[in-house]
Order: sequence, then C-alpha cells, then structure tokens
Amino acid sequence: MKKRILVVDDECDLCEILRFNLESEGYDVDVAFSGEEALTYNLSKYSLLLLDVMMEDLSGFEVAKVLRNNKETESLPIIFLTALTSESDILEGFDLGADDYIKKPFSVKEVIARVKSVLNRVDARSSNLKSILSYENLKIYLDTKRVLVDNQEILFTKKEFGILSLLLGHPNQVYSRNEILSLVWTDEVCVLDRTVDVNIARVRKKIGRYGKNIVSRSGFGYSFVF
Repeated sequence: MKKRILVVDDECDLCEILRFNLESEGYDVDVAFSGEEALTYNLSKYSLLLLDVMMEDLSGFEVAKVLRNNKETESLPIIFLTALTSESDILEGFDLGADDYIKKPFSVKEVIARVKSVLNRVDARSSNLKSILSYENLKIYLDTKRVLVDNQEILFTKKEFGILSLLLGHPNQVYSRNEILSLVWTDEVCVLDRTVDVNIARVRKKIGRYGKNIVSRSGFGYSFVF
C-alpha cells in the first residue's frame, strides 16, 4: 500500500513542487494551504505530515498540539518545514513530538531523503511492536518465545505458547477447537479436541489473573477478551 503524505504550507507553489516530486517517488500526496484546512481532513489516514510552522491564523506548532491531543493522530509522524532557525524554535518543535525539522530554504532532494528516513524509522518501530503481544502486564515476546506476567517469566510448552499467542494476537476473535488444532498442532496428524481444553486450562492457570480473559463460547470455541 502506498504511503499517503499531507503537505501543509501557505505557499501554493511550494506545495505543488513538493506534491509533484513526492508523487514521482511513489507517494500519494494531498496538500492543504492552511492549518485550518489541514484540520478538516481525516488526518488519521496519512502516513506523514509535512507541516509549515509560520502560517497565518493557525501556526504549524498549534496544529501539532491539536494532533498530539487526539488519540487518532497522537502518533502521526510530523516533519516541520520552517524558516525559524533559533535553537529555542527547534527545541519547541521537537518538544511537540516532531520527527524531523527541515530549515527553509531546502532542496527537494533533502526533503525526500528525510521523508524516507522518517517513514523507515516508523516502519521499523511498527515491526518491533508486532513482535510483542501484550495486555496490561501480560506480555508475549514472539521472537524469543517468552511470556512475562508482572515482569516475571513463566515457562510455557510449545503448544501452550502457540495457543496464547493465537488468542492474544487476535483479541475478541473466537476460535473453534478445530481451528486451534489446525493452527497450533500443525505437525501432528491425529489430536483429540479434548487436548485443546486441557492446554487451555494450563494456560489459564499459568497466566494467573489474566486466565479469566480467556473465555469459552459454548458451541463456538475460545477467545481472549479485552
């Protein structure tokens, strides 16, 4: 899926130059010519915001404050574009959660390079997060096959780990016994449905107070409920 970028700047020519060059790099690009206009967009659909600081009425810093106070956009990557070069201005930008800060005038090549760098960092963070499943103080480390409850490691068999990872990785989704067997016991030909129930009971016991989050749906199967 293409990354979508919103360019926000009151210089129309600059917006169009950035749009053309970013689209040439394979990005989907929209533009807004003021902070007010930008806030009318569904900003949660964007992968990154290129945001001018010095705009009339609503500055880039003010727009950023709005975004950081909204759960849907609090983690939206922002690169500030600005002619403000003092240390205090730059620090204010980073205090507002800026991912980068590009001083005007700039080259288009510099903008593209910084956009790629920020998006690569975001992708790397996302990849790392996906390797950890968690609910409150219950954490599963998929890479190292470890389970921690209240920071204490609990030993799991391969099948127990597979069941917990499956259920916690898809919260509120109900899996039938046959589905759990096919997804967890992939290397075994004949396993009884009862085996799932026995392992579920073991998993519940091992995760302590979180055992109650693994619920059985009569006639359907099991799910991990948040």
